[in-house]
Amino acid sequence: MRRANDVSAARRLSRSTLFGVLLACVALPGLARAADALPGWNDGPVKARIVDFVRSVTDPASKSYVPPTERIAVFDNDGTLWSEQPLYFQLAFALDRVKAMAPSHPEWKTQEPFKSVLARDMAGVAAAGEHGLLQMIAATHAGTTSEEFSGIVSSWLATARHPSLGKPYTELTYAPMKELLAYLRANGFKTYMVTGGGVEFVRAFSEQAYGVPPEQVVGSSIKTRYEVRDGKPVIVRLPEVEFIDDKAGKPVGINRYIGRRPILAFGNSDGDFEMLEYTTSGAGRRLGMLLRHDDGQREFAYDRKSSIGRLERGLDEAARRDWLIVSMKSDWRTVY
Repeated sequence: MRRANDVSAARRLSRSTLFGVLLACVALPGLARAADALPGWNDGPVKARIVDFVRSVTDPASKSYVPPTERIAVFDNDGTLWSEQPLYFQLAFALDRVKAMAPSHPEWKTQEPFKSVLARDMAGVAAAGEHGLLQMIAATHAGTTSEEFSGIVSSWLATARHPSLGKPYTELTYAPMKELLAYLRANGFKTYMVTGGGVEFVRAFSEQAYGVPPEQVVGSSIKTRYEVRDGKPVIVRLPEVEFIDDKAGKPVGINRYIGRRPILAFGNSDGDFEMLEYTTSGAGRRLGMLLRHDDGQREFAYDRKSSIGRLERGLDEAARRDWLIVSMKSDWRTVY
């Protein structure tokens, strides 16, 4: 009889314990989320600071509380949300477009930087500098409607492969960063991409790859024009650069297209310096982060001396500005 009573009591205790756990999860959803937050990140001071920041700005009882409408987080794309070596992925797209369009442009055989592209002379392409790159992008990205261009990008992404890793470019998005984006959104943040890449190029895949809708992408742009083609209103892309969303252009783009100063900014290079500076100089608690590519085994190792994704000033000033340096090698359990 006593044994039966003991079993009955144990069952009641088990049910009571289970009920208590469920009640805690319902009553404290923030704690439940935090327990499972960022599984692709190694436990340590970096992960702890991110979680503490999110808790502090989302807890109404905290002195650092930020209303949901002001919880704006901005992320660079190249080198922050996906890889960028050995060349920017949009540059790879532009190079392929030059080759595909060359039969219709015989003048490119003698005109730089197109001549070097067709001769597979990457040193010649690099020698053309920023002007040559913009010339090439304007020539290969213009003349189509926005819908046509999005289709061209989607088709390229479906077939193109990274030159050394052999994978589709959309498989080279960083799993820990996608976790962070989802974690922030689960805590009432609105996540934006603020990229030096072409805005319509990135919009073609941002929602599927990162859960960031096209209207939350800020990027470099070429001029466009409204036309009616075959009775259908369209936006036509012109061969003229309108806005470069890089370096000091990033805060300008944030102000122009978002209209609020972010409270969190994440980049990976000195091209993101001004974005972090603008974000972290506002009132209240803020967080600036830089991803350091120091994992040559799982990805690529580069910073100060790299021509792509150079990170020098950010490393030198991060401690003074209280920015968080995230080590790909030490802070991430996985990369892709």
